[in-house]
Amino acid sequence: MMTRILTDTSIEVGHHFTAKIGGLTLNIDTIGATVLAGIIVVVLGLLLRRQITHETPGKLQLLWEIVVDYVQKQVDQSIGPTAPFVVPLAVTLFVFILAANWLELIPSGIKEEYVPAPTADVNLPFAMAIVVIVWVHIAAIRHRGAATYLSGFAQPYKALIPVNVVEEIAKPITLSLRLFGNIFAGGIMLALIGAMPFYFIELAVPFNVVWKLFDAGIGVIQAFIFMLLTILYFSFALQGHGDESHGGAHAQPATAGADTGH
Repeated sequence: MMTRILTDTSIEVGHHFTAKIGGLTLNIDTIGATVLAGIIVVVLGLLLRRQITHETPGKLQLLWEIVVDYVQKQVDQSIGPTAPFVVPLAVTLFVFILAANWLELIPSGIKEEYVPAPTADVNLPFAMAIVVIVWVHIAAIRHRGAATYLSGFAQPYKALIPVNVVEEIAKPITLSLRLFGNIFAGGIMLALIGAMPFYFIELAVPFNVVWKLFDAGIGVIQAFIFMLLTILYFSFALQGHGDESHGGAHAQPATAGADTGH
């Protein structure tokens, strides 16, 4: 039964509408959905700017203040005042990833979404992860100095330099695959539900709606984890290998929360 459903869905990993420009293959659907998610974030920001008030805040302002306040507390606890730029970066990543994840909730047919989540294409999470990790290293070098930063790779022993280097290389890979894997898995489940035989249609339709709501919750969790790990990476890099234990008391609860998203 499951084999026939898998065959009927014709799920192809990495299948996109593509175009070749200058020898490069561009995933047009991912690019379009990414631009749409970016537009949503910009529009929300402009709406917030028009509605912002010091009196009774509206729902949008209240929601935004909750997110910013939480991120500010996380940054203050794990990093301190040395990197104020991490707050707007983390908030922007959270809102953008959430908007990208929720694009697949746009009402559609049973078998497919009108706008698939661009985070279900590994290229977008990997690009965001590379930007974050490169920014982390640049900030660490500027804050601690190149010599001190590079010496951190020899902590606690010089023999661990290769291990520490591999760990840094693996960070953008694990950060991107965590987001991609969960969102892509949600798309596969929706496709499987839509491929059910017609005599299961009455069960498939409400279950499809329930699964979409569950998928929306997973989208929130994954956006939160990406944001949280971004803060933690900046914390570890700015404090240095020798100071990680200093921030560990603050970072431990957050890391435990992040592990629930696997």
